[in-house]
Amino acid sequence: MRRYLLSATAALFALAPYTCSLRAQDFKKQVIYEIITDRFFDGDTTNNNPSQSTGLYDSTKTNWQTYWGGDLAGIQQKMSYLKGLGITAIWISPPVDNDNLNTYGTVNAPMAGYHGYWARDFQRIEEHFGDASNTWTAFDNMVTAAHQNGIKVIADIAANHTNPQDAGEFGSLYNNGTFMAAYNNDPNGEFHHSGNIGNYQDRYQVQYLTLENLADLNQENTTIDSYLKSAFTQLQSHHVDGFRLDAVKHVTWGWEYSMANTVFSNAPSFFFGEWAMTNTSDGLYHDAYKFANKSGINLLDFPLNTAMRDVFANNSNFSEIDSTLSQENTNFTWQNDQVTFIDSQDLSRLLSVNNNNNRLNEALAFQLTTRGIPVIYYGDEQYLHNDTGGGNDPYNRPQMTSFSTTATAYKLIGSLSSLRQSNDAIAYGTSTQRWINNDVYIYERQFYNNVVLVAINKNDTSSYSIANLFTALPAGTYTDYLGGLLGGVGLGVSSGSSGNNQATSFTIPAHSVSVWQLAGGEPGPSVGSIGPTIGQPGMTVTVAGDNFGSSTGSVSINGTAATVQSWSNTSVNFKVPNVTNGVYQVQLKSSAGTAANTIQFTVLAAKLIPVTFTVNNASPTSTGDFIFLSGNTVELGQWGSTFDTAIGPMLDPNYPNWFLNTSMPAGQTIQFKFVKIAANGTVTWENGSNHQYTVPTSGVGSVNVNWQY
Repeated sequence: MRRYLLSATAALFALAPYTCSLRAQDFKKQVIYEIITDRFFDGDTTNNNPSQSTGLYDSTKTNWQTYWGGDLAGIQQKMSYLKGLGITAIWISPPVDNDNLNTYGTVNAPMAGYHGYWARDFQRIEEHFGDASNTWTAFDNMVTAAHQNGIKVIADIAANHTNPQDAGEFGSLYNNGTFMAAYNNDPNGEFHHSGNIGNYQDRYQVQYLTLENLADLNQENTTIDSYLKSAFTQLQSHHVDGFRLDAVKHVTWGWEYSMANTVFSNAPSFFFGEWAMTNTSDGLYHDAYKFANKSGINLLDFPLNTAMRDVFANNSNFSEIDSTLSQENTNFTWQNDQVTFIDSQDLSRLLSVNNNNNRLNEALAFQLTTRGIPVIYYGDEQYLHNDTGGGNDPYNRPQMTSFSTTATAYKLIGSLSSLRQSNDAIAYGTSTQRWINNDVYIYERQFYNNVVLVAINKNDTSSYSIANLFTALPAGTYTDYLGGLLGGVGLGVSSGSSGNNQATSFTIPAHSVSVWQLAGGEPGPSVGSIGPTIGQPGMTVTVAGDNFGSSTGSVSINGTAATVQSWSNTSVNFKVPNVTNGVYQVQLKSSAGTAANTIQFTVLAAKLIPVTFTVNNASPTSTGDFIFLSGNTVELGQWGSTFDTAIGPMLDPNYPNWFLNTSMPAGQTIQFKFVKIAANGTVTWENGSNHQYTVPTSGVGSVNVNWQY
């Protein structure tokens, strides 16, 4: 069994990177549509009740915990509908082989992993979604159809766990049909064996304890490390463009850096993950934005989601959205890469909270024009909702019942998706609040001469007089881009100074959205995006923007020329040159030598592999004090000694011993020390010489030393 696993993994890693659009790494212009595959459309009835998992399908669609027939063929058959909606990327629920048994249910009321989050074999496709032989045929056909319609494919992966550890298959994990381990049969430590998480603000518990009885995978185990990374690269070999990471907060954080690096090294991609929290006051909010800033993995924007739902469903003041955006835009380096959402498979739909179509329209209009990459939950464009049990799981996952192209929300999403493509202010621009009260929010997006000004009034009965509104729009008269779809009005603007022009006073109608815009272009080459944001020499990176010119120019990092692989007016692909690891600015110049604005990129010393550091008998700490790791490479924080620059905080389940799983440059000899950062910011370094360690060239590594007094 063990020999089979290692040879299969090696074979997967040997796959040549596939040919695809390198602009897959720039997702800022995408509008993503989240699909629960089982609940979308049944395109192949022959896979509804497959023999290896019989009895888990309900043709009556009354048992909400079973399969209802939706499949990959069904998604394929609805590509024209999705294209008409303006969707440019689909996020499908995990497609891999799921638990085959009735888990937690009864004979008359079975319970199945229809949602896709109870994996048993990450190397095969679920038979209810594909075919009884678990082949990739239906998946490949769906991806091909998506790409033919200009739609990218994002696969959801739950790398944190397999299936329930206390029922059904007891967490069993397979590699292409060959048994590896189960929670109750785990001789090689491929699972963590701990209780359920009790404190979701505890850094150790959220990474190493069990999430809701789901068998927790041990990513520091060399077999699991290789197996999971091969699952990602296998999906890449089937032409997936990006990944949504389930429960990213509960996977070992340090390991995820190396996982993302493995994927980026293999082929262009895009990542966003689920780091559940309520708002920017969450106890792990600082950890979340540090992770997003440094790992190359963007996050689903939970704080903004909370604010949007409070404002549009619960009638909170617009100041909640405005303050959330202000705080997050200060903290996140890559604000326009964070992924926004209103509804999801884990939340009651907004219409179940407040059954008011106007509010959903207004929320969608805001989401599609504010900063970040929008995700539309399947059916929101048809006002789909089921309010049983407050609309919570599983009733937030109803069967898709309509594919109308005349619904107002369908038209709205299509219109604003087109605006995202035609006006770079939406994808790449800054965000400025221009006018606000409890019910009205007017904000502006700007990228050089591209401007979009949006005015939303969520009050269902009252209009408001708007005066003293200033904008970067030049003097002129502007019609509502939406053509009055949501009751919008025109706008007059007079000349001002310094790009701050006064709008003529006007009345904003009740429950209305007005969008005014000017796609004024850029004065020269202008960079709006880079992806990935971190990588070692030799990795392919995409820079996107506008006005680069049709002739090949140049790209450099810290003055060192990069090899340009392709060049167009809006997108350039280059290889990271051989420069010393560090954080630099990328400089693009047109063929005429005109310099664009620079954009940040982190150069790694080498490809990343997981290394676990342990320091024994560390300096005593009090509440709020933590031990961190710091050292001589960018992967080690370049001797940083603050929360944001050092690596950590480390974890102390066996105090005063601390440990931390990290990602380090393969084959490099590194120097490091441990440092205590007190709650008041006081820094205490350990004494003695620097520790030294040569990182393995592959697999996983570990370091165990004593604190030097």
